[in-house]
Amino acid sequence: MRGGKANCWRNENIKIILSLEDNIEDNSAWCGTFNLIWNDLKNELAKTDIVFTPQTKVVENLNKTTFNTSHLSEDSYYKIYGRPSLELKSKIEKDIKEKFNEKSNILEDFNWQNDGLDRYFLYAMLKKEFEFENEFTELKLQDFGKYKNVKYFGIDEKTDKIVRNQVKVLYYNSKDDFAIKLLTKNNDEVIISKGEDKDNFYEMYQEIITRSKNYDGETYFLNNDKLKIPCISFNLKEQIKEVENKSFKFDNGREYTIEKALQTIEFSLDKKGGKVKSEAGMMVKDNSIVIDSNIPREFYVDDTFSIFLIEKEKKLPYLAAKISDITCVQK
Repeated sequence: MRGGKANCWRNENIKIILSLEDNIEDNSAWCGTFNLIWNDLKNELAKTDIVFTPQTKVVENLNKTTFNTSHLSEDSYYKIYGRPSLELKSKIEKDIKEKFNEKSNILEDFNWQNDGLDRYFLYAMLKKEFEFENEFTELKLQDFGKYKNVKYFGIDEKTDKIVRNQVKVLYYNSKDDFAIKLLTKNNDEVIISKGEDKDNFYEMYQEIITRSKNYDGETYFLNNDKLKIPCISFNLKEQIKEVENKSFKFDNGREYTIEKALQTIEFSLDKKGGKVKSEAGMMVKDNSIVIDSNIPREFYVDDTFSIFLIEKEKKLPYLAAKISDITCVQK
């Protein structure tokens, strides 16, 4: 659907959060890949909850396994774990090339030497690409809060009527309090809300569902209705320091440490459709291994509307974001 582009990792003042239940800041994004590898760490390797001392809220939320593979179609994700080796690295590269025609942006960041020590590597990739049946209208540059010359797409008086059928109104209380759903010709739906004020994406999404069920207004997008959505494009890559370098035990009593954890989220949305690619990787090792403290710093900032991507008939989204500084999500 789109031509290739060079990867430009810009931590664009958007913070990656790890679970739907984690508290969100302004300009936050979540994607389920890290949850997939955490579930394998907990259920397949440790075979018990991961417990730090002291325990953290982030890990408590990850242990809930709220998001799992039941919320995704099998053709949209790939995951694996095993002993780190060049053979495992090659297998992952081969598998994601065959399944998604993609290359990894994180595998080179990990140590793949087989040193004979008790280590595990966990990996997941999620890839989605969806198109609208009919293109929305490219609108003129307009303001977004205090920001000028923002790119928008949507529906105005010149838009073909058939495009309106791609929009379902979930609820509308005012221009500052509404939620809509954009339908695609794929198995994905785009839900956009404005006016939500919850602490985390899980509560926010559940509130949207509740309000939608209780809404008795018009759910069709009417002839005099207008739609204006900012184009979005961001590439994120973060080292997940919250879970690194802390001891925990497998069910056999042995102590392990997460040596390194990374996640990427690439997301774009425009008048034609959208694309998501996310990776997560984690190296787990026995505590006798010396920990590499050469960890790059991360820089976070703040956000005003929220966006969720969900597969049809699934109970939870696979991506969520909250955006207020629009300059960080446009090229």
